[in-house]
Amino acid sequence: MAKWYTQYAKVYDQEVGSVDNDVIEKVRAQVQLSSSSDPIISIVVIAYNEERKLLACLWSLAEQRCHLPMELIVVNNNSTDQTESLLKRLGATYHNELKQGPGFARQCGLDQARGKFMLCVDGDTMYPPSYAETHVKVLDRPEISATFSLWSFLPQTGQSRTFLWFYEGLRDIYLNLQFIKRPELCVRGMVFSFKTELGRKVNFRTDIKRGEDGSMALGLKAYGKIHFIRSPKARAMTGQNTIAADGSLANSFFVRLRKAITSMGGLFSGKKHYQDEESNRIP
Repeated sequence: MAKWYTQYAKVYDQEVGSVDNDVIEKVRAQVQLSSSSDPIISIVVIAYNEERKLLACLWSLAEQRCHLPMELIVVNNNSTDQTESLLKRLGATYHNELKQGPGFARQCGLDQARGKFMLCVDGDTMYPPSYAETHVKVLDRPEISATFSLWSFLPQTGQSRTFLWFYEGLRDIYLNLQFIKRPELCVRGMVFSFKTELGRKVNFRTDIKRGEDGSMALGLKAYGKIHFIRSPKARAMTGQNTIAADGSLANSFFVRLRKAITSMGGLFSGKKHYQDEESNRIP
């Protein structure tokens, strides 16, 4: 049985020029149909040099099975490749954010969002068909301010799928433990959603290079609970950039295992404030 992401994976990380024009036109038509003039859900994609992966991302978002009207917004974060050309070709609604960094990009999306609910999306990630519906069902509860879900990595040729499954499984266990007292540390921007009105009371930090998602989640705790969605219906599929940064899947496993062990003591106490690392601050 084919996985939900199989068709999107065929164009993932591919040169747009090599993709069949019929596929481009199909995605273009679906992008147009998925955009409402009076949205309840704002799906906000941030993209920095994602010309090879953005098509797969938008295709998956345009095929969401959701009964609520949605808008699809892309924030082109100062890309130097053909990201903007692709967005024009697809007729997507997009905004150029010239200030570099995910905080600036996500804040730009928040400023433009018209829906009651905002779903944060990364341009190198693909989403299952019930992703939006699953998040919003939880977000619509009055005691909930934000939601986040899980993600898997797209398998690479020659890579052990068993070890990748083991890697993800241990990470999920750690996230479940961390969630008990420090849910804000579990949040990743590519699988993070919140009530737009509450998000505007907190806003994304633009003075740090990374962690704008967790910082937003920390602020949202003052307005309601952060809910951990574990359903496979909301489990996204992304590339292996974070793994590649550690050199290999095995290296990444041991790097993250060491970090998990050293931080284990902090899992059992909550925290209201985190000290910024100097290296993470934007001058």
